[in-house]
Amino acid sequence: MMSNYQEIHQQSLNDPEKFWGEAATGIDWITPPTKVLDNDAKPVPRWFAGAELNTCYNCLDRHVENGRGDQNALIYDSPVTGTIKHYTYSELTDKVAKFAGALAAKGVGKGDRVIVYMPMIPEAAIAMLACARIGAIHSVVFGGFAANELATRIDDSQPKAIVSASCGIEPSGVIKYKPLLDKAMDIAKHKVECCIVKARPEQEATLQAGRDYDWEEVSANAEPADCVTVSATDPLYILYTSGTTGQPKGVIRDNGGHAVALNWSMKNIYNVEAGDVYWAASDVGWVVGHSYIVYGPLLKGCTTVMYEGKPVGTPDAGAFWRVIEAHNVKILFTAPTAFRAIKKQDPDANELKKYDISCLQSLFLAGERCDPDTLFWARDTLKIPVVDHWWQTETGWAIAANPMGIEPLEVKPGSPTVAMPGFDVQVLSADGTEMADGEMGDLAIKLPLAPGCLPTLWGNDQRFIDAYLTEHEGYYTTGDAGFKDADGYLWIMSRTDDVINVAGHRLSTGAIEEALSGHKDVAECAVFGVKCGFKGQLPLGLVVLKDGVEREYAELHSELILRVRQQIGPVAAFKMVAITKRLPKTRSGKILRGSMAKIADGDEWVMPATIDNPMIMDEISDTLNGMGYPLDEK
Repeated sequence: MMSNYQEIHQQSLNDPEKFWGEAATGIDWITPPTKVLDNDAKPVPRWFAGAELNTCYNCLDRHVENGRGDQNALIYDSPVTGTIKHYTYSELTDKVAKFAGALAAKGVGKGDRVIVYMPMIPEAAIAMLACARIGAIHSVVFGGFAANELATRIDDSQPKAIVSASCGIEPSGVIKYKPLLDKAMDIAKHKVECCIVKARPEQEATLQAGRDYDWEEVSANAEPADCVTVSATDPLYILYTSGTTGQPKGVIRDNGGHAVALNWSMKNIYNVEAGDVYWAASDVGWVVGHSYIVYGPLLKGCTTVMYEGKPVGTPDAGAFWRVIEAHNVKILFTAPTAFRAIKKQDPDANELKKYDISCLQSLFLAGERCDPDTLFWARDTLKIPVVDHWWQTETGWAIAANPMGIEPLEVKPGSPTVAMPGFDVQVLSADGTEMADGEMGDLAIKLPLAPGCLPTLWGNDQRFIDAYLTEHEGYYTTGDAGFKDADGYLWIMSRTDDVINVAGHRLSTGAIEEALSGHKDVAECAVFGVKCGFKGQLPLGLVVLKDGVEREYAELHSELILRVRQQIGPVAAFKMVAITKRLPKTRSGKILRGSMAKIADGDEWVMPATIDNPMIMDEISDTLNGMGYPLDEK
């Protein structure tokens, strides 16, 4: 029995078929795999071709059959509505079977697409699992997404049905979904036959006769649906991620590899067993919500927490601690931006003193590079392991992590630790040669990709090949830049387009941000490159101060410049930094550096579809104007 990380990772690369064949025994198959890896499949090798299963059965029915029917499967905690609800595995199975029957009664079948446009309510997870139950392919679009963005996803996936709700609820107020949905359906060329709407008491929705149906009515009258057999290589879902062309990319997740990889990850990465309470404080609109609110915990037989609230403001910076204590959460997974928000509002963690969170075993962070200062603050505050890990919408689970269930490794702040089994991560130069330890380059994954990673993009193999497989032959290009140290630890410094070239020196904006965020008064920061006729590019920094900090700008400016000079060196040529009230982010917490760089350079830009608060872009424009950007010669 292998017990250490090094052996396990090596076996996964040397004999992937044996490794993942053994992992596959954790899933219940209708037709078990006989061929683990099909190396001849195009555009990339495929996992478990010829095998058959049902993902919903693996998430729900099998746990009921194995005696977990009375265990909580899902806890819904909504501070914005003052609601807490518990769903046992038996109750959730019944609700999913009924809603699957409702979809089937509206003509939805195996291979049909269903768009799920919903807030963080249990019905979102029920709709996803109901699709999986009948072999339909769900495509979750973040609730409240702009109508034109929703329309592009309707036209690309061509759904048979859309499942939505009357509204979402934010601290700022009620967001009406139905008008956005109606507008999207008007804009879209593809006409959707059926729309099922969950009415919420906070907002009524007008239903269009013959097309729109009430969730409660169709569910109440439905015949429960049985699980439909699908191939391991059939799509489970499509999840759209922003494309550089403005046309979103539909990442496909298959049924078999996804179930095997996520089930394996629950114990080996997060160190949870069936019956443990697992909370991913994300949204079902993002990949984290798919993998670790809905599928991963339920595949393992855990209890998953679905939280309709924020880290601060619902009602205060103690919101996370309340949820952890109330539901006996063992593992918390969230974005570094959530902890930066808590730290900004409650730097001394006074709210934490009101709660007993001794049940919490580890904190996992992902979604945006975790600066060491945030990691230190979380570790010192919680006094538990804090694990940064690195993954992408495309991979569906961690490329690199600290395998807490195999062998907890030393934490090196700023690094997501080591590559996970199935991922052969290499650091390559532009011409494809492998870089020496400590040298920065393109992070690429040698094919085959691990199970659970995307096999292609929806309806567009060529775009998949062009976007991910062309830059380095035989490798998947992650789009991230970084290096590997002598211990094999990976350091993800920035997106490749966030590496700036200052007078011929390649500099990571992430490294400069690390220097700035270590300052005692800085809550968070962003660094991006701006055009310079003399040096090509120069780094420009924007910092947000911790609540209650009042500083003379000139003094703080000098301290920040000095920190970068001491930690990066004069080569960084870092002289421009300003204070701003807030930074623009996507709803998943990624800072929109590229958009800010375009404003500074005077280039044309469009409001990012995924932005959380568009008003912040005006604030950034004002701050940059005050620094003299865009430059007059533009």
